Amino acid sequence: MEELAAIKYLEQRSRFFAHLYRIDSPEDVEELLKTHRKMYKKANHHCYALRCQSQEKSKDDGEVGHPGKVLGEVLKKHGLESHALIVSRVFGGVKLGVGGVSRAFRVAGENVVLVHGT
Repeated sequence: MEELAAIKYLEQRSRFFAHLYRIDSPEDVEELLKTHRKMYKKANHHCYALRCQSQEKSKDDGEVGHPGKVLGEVLKKHGLESHALIVSRVFGGVKLGVGGVSRAFRVAGENVVLVHGT
């Protein structure tokens, strides 16, 4: 597995840390999540999506708005296979609502993919 790009996105005081990885197997995500939990100890949620070996998987980690699904859509849109997209959110005190959360995760995911240049 290899980190390809990382960005920080701010939305109404919440911080979204988005990372794009090339992975060898779906099991790599568990190791990456351990790293994210250590790096972003204040994060309330670590949401992800992956596409690898004809598998597609996502997890919302208790966040509203189905951000895992949203991140999966970003991977699909850009034709990324053998990739994982992980976004960790540090709550900033302002509730974004279901639509706002989905939008923020989508923007963070899109931005990290664009930084990578795919």
